[in-house]
Amino acid sequence: MGHTKIQQGFEFAKEAYAAYGVDVEDAISRADAIPVSMHCWQGDDVIGFDGSDSLSGGIQTTGNYPGRARRPEELRADIDKAISLIPGKTKLNLHACYAEKNGKEIDRDAYTIAEFSDWLDWAKSGKIGLDFNPTYFSHPMMDGDFSLSSYNESKRRFWIEHGKRCLEIAGAFAEGTGQPCTVNFWMPDGYKDTCADTVKHREIMTQSLDEIFATAYDRKNVLAAVESKLFGLGVESHTVASHEYALGYAISRNLRYTLDAGHFHPTEVISAKISAVLQFTDQILLHVSRGVRWDSDHVITLDDELQRIMDEIVWNSYENRVFIGLDYFDASINRIAAWAVGMRNARKAILNACLAPVERIRAAEYGEDFTSRLALLEDRKTLPFGLVWAYYCESRGIAQDGAWLDEVKVYERTVLSKR
Repeated sequence: MGHTKIQQGFEFAKEAYAAYGVDVEDAISRADAIPVSMHCWQGDDVIGFDGSDSLSGGIQTTGNYPGRARRPEELRADIDKAISLIPGKTKLNLHACYAEKNGKEIDRDAYTIAEFSDWLDWAKSGKIGLDFNPTYFSHPMMDGDFSLSSYNESKRRFWIEHGKRCLEIAGAFAEGTGQPCTVNFWMPDGYKDTCADTVKHREIMTQSLDEIFATAYDRKNVLAAVESKLFGLGVESHTVASHEYALGYAISRNLRYTLDAGHFHPTEVISAKISAVLQFTDQILLHVSRGVRWDSDHVITLDDELQRIMDEIVWNSYENRVFIGLDYFDASINRIAAWAVGMRNARKAILNACLAPVERIRAAEYGEDFTSRLALLEDRKTLPFGLVWAYYCESRGIAQDGAWLDEVKVYERTVLSKR
């Protein structure tokens, strides 16, 4: 699409949206400033660099598409390529298993910023923020499927120390990048089959988390959160950090709660939970994923739920209260394309939310004119969003739909195919 045609389309779109009281230029600026944290683990199938060669803890990656990143340098290069295809403010979300030990005999309970200094240098050079996650899976110190709630004191202490170290590292990330760092605690602890005692592991989990968060850390810039889950592979019958547990813990300890789109029953949606949870806690994290039947972490598509998630954030002015991160891992397709598809879809949904005539829609609702409310909600769906998206990408020097995939294919031929 040529520059002139894009500009012409944009002028048409501005008029169409103006008829509904929407300032398109203002919507673009607002959407562009909302950060989205891109997950590093899509690039290497959640393997990491600290010694794990297989996944455990209810996580599974399917597929074996050629070109998986095998070293930190390869992963960072792939991330750079993906980011070049994505408009808007992008952060990077790291797991602790992406530590670079450089031959040192050191384990997760003793990690410091030294094991992540190359990641911090990379982030500073690119002027992007970093988010962080302890890695409570894929490690010999897991007690079966238990970590912080293990009955084994030595193993439990290992994981408590890991959590403390991750808060310290997050503090160094925040200081080094000049941007707050979210730290998301997700533990896979649970039983595959019916358990007789549903209490004891939760009591131990609470004690462990309390000890971690009692440590001194920069609470202004290190934004700790606890994530819930319905179940995972191998823990189908009892999940210690369930929705009720994690939400209750976060609210009672003045922490953040993490909503993962794949961590609930298939008929539940997290878009319906955002404004409810924010009545009782100041901030939440999101892991935007796409579960198919179970928490299978598919690449997110521009579906109704993704749009509704972003509508909830934008329409309620929650940009400073909701931290958006993506979480999926598909090894059946080109991994960089998986990043680009998901991140571009997230940004499309954010932009579309900013372009919605929400003031007019809500005025109808407040006036109990539900006919107009429905009509306006439906009209919104056919407003010329695609023309605004095309202009937005061009104005930020980002490849258009229909062109970005060609760049990925070239990268695949020249870089990925040689691995």
